[in-house]
Amino acid sequence: MEASVRLGRILGIPVGLHISWFLIFGLVTWSLAVGYFPTEYPSLPTSAYWGLGAMTSLLFFGSVLAHELSHSVVALRNQIPVRGITLFIFGGVAQIGREPPNAGAEFRIALAGPLTSLGLGLGFGGLWLLDQAIPYLAAPSLWLMRINLILAGFNLIPGFPLDGGRVLRAIVWQITGNFQKATRVATFTGQLTAFGFIGFGLLTILSGNFFNGLWLAFIGWFLQNAAASSYAQANLQQSLRDVTVSQVMSRDCLLVPGQMPLAQLVEEQILSGGRRCFFVADEDRLRGVLTLADITRVPKANWGHTPLEQVMVPWERTVKVQPDTALLAALQIMDDANVNQVPVVQGGQMVGMLSREQLLRYIRTRAELGI
Repeated sequence: MEASVRLGRILGIPVGLHISWFLIFGLVTWSLAVGYFPTEYPSLPTSAYWGLGAMTSLLFFGSVLAHELSHSVVALRNQIPVRGITLFIFGGVAQIGREPPNAGAEFRIALAGPLTSLGLGLGFGGLWLLDQAIPYLAAPSLWLMRINLILAGFNLIPGFPLDGGRVLRAIVWQITGNFQKATRVATFTGQLTAFGFIGFGLLTILSGNFFNGLWLAFIGWFLQNAAASSYAQANLQQSLRDVTVSQVMSRDCLLVPGQMPLAQLVEEQILSGGRRCFFVADEDRLRGVLTLADITRVPKANWGHTPLEQVMVPWERTVKVQPDTALLAALQIMDDANVNQVPVVQGGQMVGMLSREQLLRYIRTRAELGI
């Protein structure tokens, strides 16, 4: 879930908007301006409905952002990196860098969001008690109280990947001591929950409420896909639990001189040879690593007179793994460093290269063999 619009950072966490956010922001504003506010407060002018609708929508997504920030803050306190927060059509998602280390951390991270929404709901409810005599303040306060309480309750439904599903996984994990089993239980309940939403949505459509029914079915479809993906990921992790880097890495590592121009490398090794990653070395001394991503940062017009050593990542700054590193742990290291390949080093010597492409090829081969 990559952000289309970057908003900045909060507590060091990148925050952005997915393109679908603009659609839901418009729909929420429209529904408030033409439906909810005129019904609840019929004495206000039309311009006020639209102004209040836009303001309330922004506060709603501010509440969603607070919900996701609470997950992120607790994750950071448990030494788990957070890549970013993205607001999108279904609300928001915090991109947690890796799975929690234990059931307790999972429980705390998952519960932080609903508790924040519950606190916001109670806070807006208290504000409504103070300003209910002022329609311009009471209208957004009351709606925000209701929507935050609904958000807290909805997220506590015990279906993965909702927060309630993660709470369920934490409980099963704590009881069984088995993360993979807990994930399977949580994703199974997530799929049941998703099919329940789809079924209820279809019944709502047949009863004549087409828009609400379609929305419920759409939510169910989204949850079903997310739960199915999580289940497949859990099975994949189970199948790869005993695989090490040495079983997947490439031992054919090309050394190129630091003074070689980028244009020559592209012509002779990338376009003709299909290679994507290189070790820069002079007199058998490793100096750095060069990838396609590094090359594309240089304007094409400069390739002819730009040597590799000006573009490479210095060897001392390169993320490395060892041959006996677990494959899943190596993938996590690559994710944390946001790189697509890492050198494999043993005893201070480079012995191979591990890339995401090799990992995907290995997974496909195992799938074709049925193992």
